[in-house]
Amino acid sequence: MTDKHPEEDVFREFLIAVMLHIEAIADRLGVHHVDVAALILLEMRGPLSVGAISEELGLPSASATRLIDRLEKAGYVRRVRGERDRRMVTVELVEGGMAEYHATRILSERHLGEIRGDYTPDQVPLMLGILTGVARAYRSATKELREQSG
Repeated sequence: MTDKHPEEDVFREFLIAVMLHIEAIADRLGVHHVDVAALILLEMRGPLSVGAISEELGLPSASATRLIDRLEKAGYVRRVRGERDRRMVTVELVEGGMAEYHATRILSERHLGEIRGDYTPDQVPLMLGILTGVARAYRSATKELREQSG
């Protein structure tokens, strides 16, 4: 056991809260937690190829294909063939099918909005920088873990 650092416990509490929140969204939508990650990704980045989704989520291409199949069957996304090259397929959100997902976002944003007043505008760039760095570190650690397992 290593020396205990209180900031690690705070951060781990944060991770648990985020994981449980994603699980609750997945339960409400009737999908898997990684499916929620794909929906968030598509909402942030717009239409993506299955390969790009696979790479962004660190999934084998067959797993990403099954994920898209589940989301398509549930009415959240659709596959769109390229106009010039019909072999090119992108995945996009189905606007009419996203009402339940948007309801979860509104709820989340309301609770997050409650803490915004606790911080000054000068503190926001620092917090965003920290979260960006944490995301980068976890993506790198995830990639390394998958490479070690594979």
